[in-house]
Amino acid sequence: MPESRRNRVFTKLSKSALSAAVLAAAIAVATPAPSSAASDPLRCVRTTVHFDLAKGQTPENIALGPAGTAYVTLAKARQVAAVSRRDGVRILATLPEPADGGIHTPALGFPLTTGIVRSQDDTLYFLYATGTADLTGVWRLRPGGRPQRIAALPATGLPNGLALDPRTRTLYVTDSTLGTVWRVPASGGTATAWSTDPALAPAGFLGANGLKIHNGALWATNLDKGTVVRIPILADGRAGTARVTATGLTGIDDFDFTGHGDQMIAALNTVNQVALIRPDGTRTTVLTAADGLQGPTSIALRGNTVHVTSAAYLTAKDPNLILARLDG
Repeated sequence: MPESRRNRVFTKLSKSALSAAVLAAAIAVATPAPSSAASDPLRCVRTTVHFDLAKGQTPENIALGPAGTAYVTLAKARQVAAVSRRDGVRILATLPEPADGGIHTPALGFPLTTGIVRSQDDTLYFLYATGTADLTGVWRLRPGGRPQRIAALPATGLPNGLALDPRTRTLYVTDSTLGTVWRVPASGGTATAWSTDPALAPAGFLGANGLKIHNGALWATNLDKGTVVRIPILADGRAGTARVTATGLTGIDDFDFTGHGDQMIAALNTVNQVALIRPDGTRTTVLTAADGLQGPTSIALRGNTVHVTSAAYLTAKDPNLILARLDG
């Protein structure tokens, strides 16, 4: 199936608008053979949380907090939740539904919460895409407070990945439909376009997606192109020259670095895999559907513990959170 068509299938599935026959075909495409456990660097793989699909609890992105708490955006529910062993899934905020129901949200046609990060003072920053000017943008949730939009983003865009540079108190946002990285002060204010490099642009569906700051650079994935892009952050804060560091990563979504140089672990959403990507761009599949993946959307590491959320956009079965131990 051509890439552009597979992406359209992914979109329509998220709206639950396809027939059972097409759904079965999509699942068949998204279910690869399991990887070899003998060579996998991930051990002790276990599903720790099953989210409620009927309530729209499709976990899109994750940020780790203290004492084993994980904060997730539940995309289709328009929510932010705290997940812990003691309290289970606890809803912290539900964002207002747009007046038009979000039908004009670019590429998807429904409103959704996307990227999330946590600051050292336990403030959560997250993204909301609605296709409307009054709600689309960067939001903040302080402990015990109420969600507040601190920066507007274009209603024609789809804000997706979010990263915080604690040194400069700057938030960076990938826009998947406008092919842009936005920069926003963490205190709030006007968003400015930091990079519009062609490597960020979509090729029919969604472009710039996952986002991290690492070793003096901003790293972003491009879902349509299956690539990882590195953009240096120059001394004056401007964007340096973008460079593609990895290719051939079908359906790549979010990722995180392992602590071994530029090595990363990435969620390959549309092919239902998690991959270990080496600095030279080569990769090894480390998790598949056989491990419980249901269309993985985001990755977060603390020490050698890997957190993987799956939103089940394709399978429409079991959105979940998987934990695994990274060896080596």
